[in-house]
Amino acid sequence: MTSGLREELAAALRRDRLDPVAVERLIRTALDEDLAFGPDVTTESTVPADAVATGDVTPRSVGVLAGVHVAAAAFDLVGGPAMDVVVHEADGATTEPGLPVLTVTGPTRALLTAERTALNLVCHLSGIASLTRQWADAIAGTGAAVRDTRKTTPGLRALEKYAVRCGGGVNHRMALGDAALVKDNHVAAAGGIAAAVAAVRTRAPAIPLEVECDTLEQVREAIAAGVQLVLLDNFSTADTRTAVDLVRGTGVRLEASGGLDLVRAAEVAATGVDYLAVGALTHSAPVLDLGFDLR
Repeated sequence: MTSGLREELAAALRRDRLDPVAVERLIRTALDEDLAFGPDVTTESTVPADAVATGDVTPRSVGVLAGVHVAAAAFDLVGGPAMDVVVHEADGATTEPGLPVLTVTGPTRALLTAERTALNLVCHLSGIASLTRQWADAIAGTGAAVRDTRKTTPGLRALEKYAVRCGGGVNHRMALGDAALVKDNHVAAAGGIAAAVAAVRTRAPAIPLEVECDTLEQVREAIAAGVQLVLLDNFSTADTRTAVDLVRGTGVRLEASGGLDLVRAAEVAATGVDYLAVGALTHSAPVLDLGFDLR
């Protein structure tokens, strides 16, 4: 296996706002799982060492593409300089069954060794992008945006949140340190919403701050405490409308969360909230069916 990702692919990942070093590390971890007990015994038994082939990654269903450069990187890291990769479709594009999105040419053994890692990643990420697009389409024209959560697969957060962007969604905080989200346990520990907000402001005055509220009374407390963003946890549509009225003219933004599905999406978005927080984008998206076939 080669020692690094070629610069063209690294540059493409950077354009996708992904860290090439982190992507390479992730791919190598995935490859290590497949090669934990030795080389690909099936491939090395059936494919001559000097064989060269061309294969295509092709969608078998309609969806939204995400992770094509990540898949290309998997092939590149196994095949090295002998591998030629050609990207046909950009992430965010709507896939057309039967039309390749990626073509790779190189040592056949390397192609088959990298195949499952490449597909695992691009199918998973494209599934997230496809589900996100459904939500984005459902609330189009309302002024609201669909937003992800930290309910991500361990180790895959940056890629999964990238896939959300490919599908037309926006990202919430990437980790625990880039924004503060005061939840019920924090409120209990601090002794109330105002106390929790004051504590965060003392420690990190410039950080974005959001407070989760379970009731309209808590929304009033959060507004009085001067928060920037309020998360409405499992609010009914009627109470969501009331919360929108409460923050009107204050500059406070609202995020609806909990109990949401595609059937209710437009109804909730039409109340005037700014965001719909949907953990299912990353924790429950079905994969998009893409396959890899040698020509």
